[in-house]
Amino acid sequence: MTEPGTLRVGIDLVQVSRVAESLERFGDRFLRRVFTEREVAYASADPAQTAERLAARFAAKEATLKALDLADRMTWRDVEVRRAPSGACAVELSGGAARAAAQSGAFELALSLSHEGDYAAAVVVARLSPERGS
Repeated sequence: MTEPGTLRVGIDLVQVSRVAESLERFGDRFLRRVFTEREVAYASADPAQTAERLAARFAAKEATLKALDLADRMTWRDVEVRRAPSGACAVELSGGAARAAAQSGAFELALSLSHEGDYAAAVVVARLSPERGS
């Protein structure tokens, strides 16, 4: 049986070609501002998929921001997408995002990523404790 609580959902859709344009135009400055070292390492491991992988991670950051109502309380790098050896992805929070999530009572996050053609999407579901989630 699952614990009771409030569910919050965030979703985002990102155009892969826009991420590719940002990479071309701003290069490392864009990468360092938005993505963690682990995210960049994973995305860069297959140059043919770099923009697609980064677009999915950017969508996950936006979806997390929406699910936890984190506007103005985080930096992009406070939200990291981690990939397990099985291929499953999860959101890991740090800094302002972790503090804001704890204050809101968020105790579980679920992430789903998808990409097709020129688009990448992410959905984040956050479970908040019943005392704080209302």
